[in-house]
This record gives sequence, structure tokens and C-alpha cells, in this order.
Amino acid sequence: MLTVTAVNNAKAKDKPYKLSDEKGLYLFVQTSGSKLWRFDYRFLAKRKTLALGSYPDVTLADARVRRDNARKQLANDIDPSESKKAVKASSLKASENSLEAVTREWAASYFKNKSSSHHVRTIRRLELYIFPWLGKQPISEINAPQILEAVKRIEKLNKLETAHRALQATSQVFRYAVQTGRALRDPCVDLRGALPATVVKHMAAFTEPKEIAELLRAIDGFTGSFTVQTALRLSPLVFTRPSELRTAKWADIDLEANEWRYRVSKTNTMHLVPLSKQAAKLFADMHPLSGHGEFVFQGGHDPKKPMSAAAINAALKRMGYDTQQDITAHGFRAMARTILHERLNIDPYIIEHQLAHKVPDALGAAYNRTKFIEQRTAMMQSWADYLDELKAGAKVLPLKGVA
Repeated sequence: MLTVTAVNNAKAKDKPYKLSDEKGLYLFVQTSGSKLWRFDYRFLAKRKTLALGSYPDVTLADARVRRDNARKQLANDIDPSESKKAVKASSLKASENSLEAVTREWAASYFKNKSSSHHVRTIRRLELYIFPWLGKQPISEINAPQILEAVKRIEKLNKLETAHRALQATSQVFRYAVQTGRALRDPCVDLRGALPATVVKHMAAFTEPKEIAELLRAIDGFTGSFTVQTALRLSPLVFTRPSELRTAKWADIDLEANEWRYRVSKTNTMHLVPLSKQAAKLFADMHPLSGHGEFVFQGGHDPKKPMSAAAINAALKRMGYDTQQDITAHGFRAMARTILHERLNIDPYIIEHQLAHKVPDALGAAYNRTKFIEQRTAMMQSWADYLDELKAGAKVLPLKGVA
């Protein structure tokens, strides 16, 4: 029988050699100095060798236990080598069908036509809150209580909205698994109502003409950089998402046609913004400053990058506005939606199209960037003119139906 001392003292030689233990177990010492445990046996009159691991990761005592387990399999007419292959294949299949593996496969398809930022946020959320506990498990073996435990852990961190979003993404992965034959059903459907409902938090926005007039005059008096000042003045005129305005590219703007065409970050669809005379002039005023580059609103430290995502809100704060309670960069959208409908009597359907929201028509067709373009062009000019009147202190149109 081998001893631990003999195993430790075994040195490499010119040729590989064996140090025998008993019952078929031996240490195979390679010329490189590696020490490998092997077990020789016969099955159906055929000589075979089973690898039991390497030393010192597998100790002498561990190697003997593995040998004894193999001998028990032989006593039950089981080939240890074939059994090991089957276990390895099963483990490989389980890893390929794990929640994490299926999620990444789903993401590669699902986010193909969606914004990269949405992709990154979703996967990062799952990496932080779901994968550490459920990621390695075969997706077909995960049940509703396990998922609930994971999302409840997020809720306890006072991140209720994140918990809902993680559960929603997990459900999408399970539906994909059902479609591809890796799961029989989506257990997330059993968790409806398991999390408290989130409180819808609307972006701070002004919807009263008097407040809007004061804001517009404050913007005109802003003493920051010309870049930020121009972006501020354009925000209420075009009411696009803040990320889309700050990353506006000259290649997408046609000042002859007074049009701005770009890909919507949230839906990855093309969108068209008719530019009012006021908006077109602001873009034209920016051209001498940044027209030689890619972005209309260049970063202060690196002109090859767009303006900071925090620039508009920071400017509003400098002007004395509370971006949690008064107005935020995103709030210009809510402001336009409310006033266009309530004060200018614009059809909400036309407004939603200009906001680049997906609003199916009577035939079920999704958003079309050129639909109602004539009405939208007229609306954008009327909107700009109305803002000018507000700023100048001219008449304020009453609410519909209000004398």
C-alpha cells in the first residue's frame, strides 16, 4: 500500500512510471512531475482505466474512496467509465440549460432591435439579483417559491421597482425557455400580486401656462454655456427624450427641410421631428460652434462625445428649480402633451405620434414615423408660437369647455 510520504516524495523521471496502491489503484507520475490517480479494472472481459483526479487536489484517502465507489459500481454491473461520462454529459446539459445560459441566449435574440442601454441594464439587473442564487440551476427545475425568494430579497433592499423589473425579465426568459423546449411553463405567472404594487412616479413637469411662461423667461436668462443654453431652449420646442436631444447628430438634421430624423432609443424605431422656425433657428445658431463634429451638443471636456446626461437638470437646478418637484429634463414631454391637448385642442393621437409612442391604429399597425406628418408639422409650429406668446406675456388660452 502507498503512504502519503511515498506520494509526496515521488519525483519525475525520464519516463512515466506507476506507484501501485491496492485493488487496482495507482499513482501515475508523468515526466512533467504531474501526479495522476488511476484505477485499472475489467468490465465485460475488457481492460479499462478510470481517471480519479490529480494529486494533491485529490488526496490518497480521497483516491481510495473514489476507487471503492467504482468497485461498488462494478459489483452492480455498472461500468464506472461510462457512468462518469453520463454524469458529465448530464452536468453539461444542465449548464447549457441553466437559467443564466438561457437568459443570455434569449437576450441575444430579444435585444437585437432594441437599445444597447436597455440590454445592458436588464442583464446587469439579473446578474446582480437573480444569477447569484438561481443562475446555475437548470431552468426546468426552478419553481415559483425560489423566484419569489430572489425578488423578495431585492424588495428588502428598498428597491421595489427593481424587483418588479427583475421578475418581469425572468418571466420573459421562462417564456423563451418554453418556446425552445427547455421548460414546460413560466412559474412567474404564479407570482402575480406577490410583490406590492409600485407607486407610479411621474416626471416633475409644469402644466400651468403661468408657470411655463416663467420657466421660459428663466431659460432665456440662463447664463451657462451656449451649448447648454441652446439645448435648454430646444427642450420645450421639440419635447424629445432628453437622451435623444443631447445625442442629436448633425447627420440627422436637415435644416433645408426643417426636419430631424433619428432612431428612438427606447423603441429602436425611426422618428421624425418637424422643426418649427424657432427650433430650426436654434439648430442653425449651433452649427458654427459644433457643425464640424458629429454631435450638435458637444461635451465640455471632449467634443467627440455628446453633452453630459446631467447637463439639463443641472442647469434647471442652477436656475432655482427643484428637479424632483418642479420640472425635470424629461418633464418637457409631459408639459407638451398636457398643454397641446388641453389648451391647443390637438388630437391626443397626433400628440402621441409626435412623442414617438407606440400607438396602434384601428388596423393594429404600429407607430409610423410619417403618419399625420402634415398635422404634426402644423402642430409643432403652433406649439412654438404659443410658447413665444406665453413668454411675452400675451393671452393664455383657457381650458377646453371653460369660459
